[in-house]
Amino acid sequence: MEQTLALNDTPSSTNARVVLGLMMVAALVVFIDMAVGTRGMDIGTDTPVYAGLYQAMTHHGLVQSRFEPVFYYLSAAIAGLGVSLTTYQSVLFLVMIGTVLVATRRYHDYLQSETSYMTFLVASLLFLFVSPVMSNASINVVRQGLASLLVFTALLAFHQRQWRAFVLWGLLAAGFHYSAFLYLMFAPVLLLKPKLQRALGIAAFLAYCSGLTMVLVRALVPAMYTLLMAYEGGTNYKTGVRLDFAVFSLFWYLLPFIVAPLVHEPVRDRINRSTAIYLVLMLPFFAVGWGTFSNRYLLPAWLSASLIVAAICCDNRFSPLRNPVVLRLGLLAATGLFYYYVTRGIVV
Repeated sequence: MEQTLALNDTPSSTNARVVLGLMMVAALVVFIDMAVGTRGMDIGTDTPVYAGLYQAMTHHGLVQSRFEPVFYYLSAAIAGLGVSLTTYQSVLFLVMIGTVLVATRRYHDYLQSETSYMTFLVASLLFLFVSPVMSNASINVVRQGLASLLVFTALLAFHQRQWRAFVLWGLLAAGFHYSAFLYLMFAPVLLLKPKLQRALGIAAFLAYCSGLTMVLVRALVPAMYTLLMAYEGGTNYKTGVRLDFAVFSLFWYLLPFIVAPLVHEPVRDRINRSTAIYLVLMLPFFAVGWGTFSNRYLLPAWLSASLIVAAICCDNRFSPLRNPVVLRLGLLAATGLFYYYVTRGIVV
């Protein structure tokens, strides 16, 4: 029976499945793109800021702005076409999906998984769309959202000692949001042995949870402390140590090790080694994640967690988790959930 199935699985049928998969992904992305593009000014607290920039560029050309160069000139290029604000917001989301394609392609190559890239992409989009973190990146903190998975890609290149790729993706990420430099600054941690990386991560976690990092910054760099605590002052955002964020973030770091027996070798080892990148993405939060809007320091880490979970599913010993049909149905449901997040302005 298995031989018959293998014989029936011709190259043409495989190509047909890939094309159908691409068509499905494209249709779902377009569906979400329409929702993101047509959102109102009350969806996402930062939406009016981006809309204001775009409308100013539409009427006056290049205007003075504090925004990063890649984001600024991308916005200027779109404004130069004279298209609507809806189109502008839609294009930005499509660029974000482009960063997803870059990150998943590079990570899939790193894993050297026997699972097809299309299956891995579907799984990655499934877990990204399930997460309100992706909604936050798409409709609120758009510049940092565009940079986040490029930061992951840059650190993955550093992890593989691909220095030119590290510089390329790092600069592109910083061109969307300068916060990328904060994560790239910790890249040398990836040169340490795994035991030292984990020891550093545990120490950073405990220092943050105990309030030690906040005390140190307040004592040694009081100007930075004041700036971080006063950033966007007047909002109702909770400041101080966020144990909920810290524990939630640590869970995704530990998960690959907890479920390791369920994952095929040698992908299991590569996934576990890639958690070092997730660790590096958490370090800025452990350093200064007690100020206002501390969840923004975790955006790259939380988005990259979806890719790691997708890798766990795609090389799991429990076959239903990596079944392409199951994953595509899951993506369909996740798209509906993501649409709900976007239209209701639900973010984390």
